Amino acid sequence: MFFKQIYIAHKISGASGDEVFDWFDKTRDDLEYLGYGVLSPMSNKGEFRNELKYRAEGYDDPVVQNHAIFERDRWMVTQADMLLMDLTGTTQPSIGCMMELAWASMLGKHTIIVLPKDNTHRHAFVLEAGDIIFETYPEAIDYLTRLSGGEDD
Repeated sequence: MFFKQIYIAHKISGASGDEVFDWFDKTRDDLEYLGYGVLSPMSNKGEFRNELKYRAEGYDDPVVQNHAIFERDRWMVTQADMLLMDLTGTTQPSIGCMMELAWASMLGKHTIIVLPKDNTHRHAFVLEAGDIIFETYPEAIDYLTRLSGGEDD
């Protein structure tokens, strides 16, 4: 069976624990079902599930201190074969997502972006860093299903 590592990215800052974990858990389930190994910035952060609103920085826990987040996420992107970034619902720029996209693009990873037409991230750099850009999450999952050999073309 086809087995590739995929790093998943979505907005975190400004969202609630429920919003963040719901997206990451669902996406992990969708991709693992297709045979992908999933790397996620939310790995080993279950104690933050109850956050009312994630901050962009300033946590005391060693697992989520600024440097730890930066280095772990960068390391995971280097380990992945591809990146799936869903920018649906973002109303302010996600600096973390943009860093992850830049790393993935620079490292030659296959980059798949979900970017609705009216999204704040619609920018030349994002459009050029994405190998394939879809407007909806289901379109991206359909592509990854076909790529994994899960359905005939």
